Amino acid sequence: MLHSYLKVNHACDECGQDLTHSRADDGPAYLTILVVCHIAGFVLHWVYANFSPEPLFVALGIGMSTIVLALFLLPRMKGLIIGVQWAKRMHGFGQS
Repeated sequence: MLHSYLKVNHACDECGQDLTHSRADDGPAYLTILVVCHIAGFVLHWVYANFSPEPLFVALGIGMSTIVLALFLLPRMKGLIIGVQWAKRMHGFGQS
């Protein structure tokens, strides 16, 4: 469904479904932030409660892991939003 990193293909490679009408806008970014910040918040609390590490270690470790997790989840969230739009027949899907 996606080529490059976040670019949507013009059509599905398998079935030929037109994907030009799909618009995810800011939805994937909001969902990614929601998931990543909840995970990072719980991990941060657990690390401080159990280990009391140096602040620099925590900033670097959790900071890098949240960046990697956000970059990993963002295209998947975009695919999720487009899939929900397709299933609900929104934005021109299923009109041909």
